[in-house]
Amino acid sequence: MASSIEGPRRGRPRAPSPGDRRPAASARGRGRLPMPVLALLTAALLTGCAATAGSTAGESSPTAATPATVTPTAAAPPAAGVPGSETAGNGAAGNGVPGTGAPGVASTTQSRTDAGAHPDTPAPLGGLGPRTLALIPGNARQAVVVTGRGRDANRSEAVLYRRTASGWEAGTAWPARNALKGWTDDHLAGDLRSPIGVFTLSDAGGLLPDPGTLLPYDESPGFSISGTGFQGEPLDGSFGYVVAIDYNRVPGTSPLDRTRPLGADRGGGIWLHVDHDGPTQGCVSLEERYMRQLLLALDPEQHPVIVMGDAGSLSR
Repeated sequence: MASSIEGPRRGRPRAPSPGDRRPAASARGRGRLPMPVLALLTAALLTGCAATAGSTAGESSPTAATPATVTPTAAAPPAAGVPGSETAGNGAAGNGVPGTGAPGVASTTQSRTDAGAHPDTPAPLGGLGPRTLALIPGNARQAVVVTGRGRDANRSEAVLYRRTASGWEAGTAWPARNALKGWTDDHLAGDLRSPIGVFTLSDAGGLLPDPGTLLPYDESPGFSISGTGFQGEPLDGSFGYVVAIDYNRVPGTSPLDRTRPLGADRGGGIWLHVDHDGPTQGCVSLEERYMRQLLLALDPEQHPVIVMGDAGSLSR
């Protein structure tokens, strides 16, 4: 699938307030690169979310032998998160059944994985445990909780929560997918696992025009991808809409930015992106209609974060 991109270093100033944000037209113009540069980025940048032969963009690992795939290894931004993984194929544990666990909080970047902890006791905010809850910044008013069906499963569920005076309120649950081999607390480039943790959401972009999101949006042909996924599914359109997960990246830049504060070996290009009917290389994917809804809902003034991981890890 496609979701992590080792793209060019293109910084985009973040608008501190809605009044400072540029209109959609100007936002779409941001980040456009000269065609010669875009041609080079097609193979190098787009390698993270989709690790498959012939793919030009995705979550493939930067150290992979094939430059076409880029395993997203995110850098730990303000909100830390730890990588996770799921088993490959639909036969992976938990992949055959619908997600039943309520979305929960994942451990922060580089958090340790504690064996055992399953959400047997109800907890606030989608079954998140105290350790996970403690990782959510106090100023966060929006939290996308992605709960995996199992440590080695690549199917999950996403719910957007809003913090109100009476507590966290859940929105509609959306079916989601994560990395082929499941989740991990110690994400590395090419491990085909999604990082477990709590990460900020600060930048968006995609091949499609800005749908009207309040997040800085980079419309660029650099989000093009081709080839097939792990199950032979076409990857075309996977990066129509993208929200960068701030793991091993610099917040305030285009999702295509290749800066990796934790180093290339820790992966990068971990995104929320359009589902292509197959597991990812490290990203989280949602159907296009849900990605659009999410983009329209996220508000930088609400300091949105994503809490992601398998149910057992999030219940810690």
